[in-house]
Amino acid sequence: MKADLQTFWAIILASLAVPAPLPAAPAEKEDFALFLLMGQSNMSGRGVIEAQDREPIPGAFKLNSGSRWIAAVDPLNSDGPKKVGVGPGRAFARTILQERPLEKIGLMSAAVGGTTLNQWGPKGRFYKRAVRMLRQGEKSGHLRAILWHQGESDAAGTTDRAKTYAIRWVALMRSLRRDAGCPHVPIIVGKLGDFVRRPQAKIINSQFERLPTLLDNVVVVSSKGLRDTGDGLHFDALSQRELGRRYANAYLSLLDK
Repeated sequence: MKADLQTFWAIILASLAVPAPLPAAPAEKEDFALFLLMGQSNMSGRGVIEAQDREPIPGAFKLNSGSRWIAAVDPLNSDGPKKVGVGPGRAFARTILQERPLEKIGLMSAAVGGTTLNQWGPKGRFYKRAVRMLRQGEKSGHLRAILWHQGESDAAGTTDRAKTYAIRWVALMRSLRRDAGCPHVPIIVGKLGDFVRRPQAKIINSQFERLPTLLDNVVVVSSKGLRDTGDGLHFDALSQRELGRRYANAYLSLLDK
């Protein structure tokens, strides 16, 4: 009888208790600061991955092949499973977060190794894939900048193609800004490494220097002092991290204007 009374009063008291609050529902739209990474292998990353490159950075995420946001650990890109490695993206995000710790950074890496500028034309599959990634990313935030590193393939081409790089690039970026619905979104461009010995490398780098005079909100990042992996083509991991910091500082300099 005593046990029955105890059970009765336990039920009564439980019915009067204030229920525990349910977990808050996730926001329909995270306010990510989105960055679209485009170009070829040096944007994808070919630096040797170390333990530090596998450690999540609080506030930094990448859009994976399943269109899900996951921790931004290297490799950010999957364009070459046997070669892909450290690129500039993580160091870029880390530097931004050091200055703007309340941000949530969303990296969308659309770079494809070995591609030429012409292959990135608006009717091509690489351009369309980048726009699809952007559309998916925009469900969680807003595009803040485009990061571009490409030109090594064009540096192996003809002199005429190299000398028209700037004009072709401007046409591409005008189209991309229009399709992104961001007519003045910042674009950060990295120079080819001084170690690149392809015939037109110097011409391509000189073309990069023209870009800010041809299009608004464009900053060109120096590759001075950066080293290669030994192949005369790709930045090593240490240099990729420094390159990412330079991209970030260039982006932050635009915010201060």
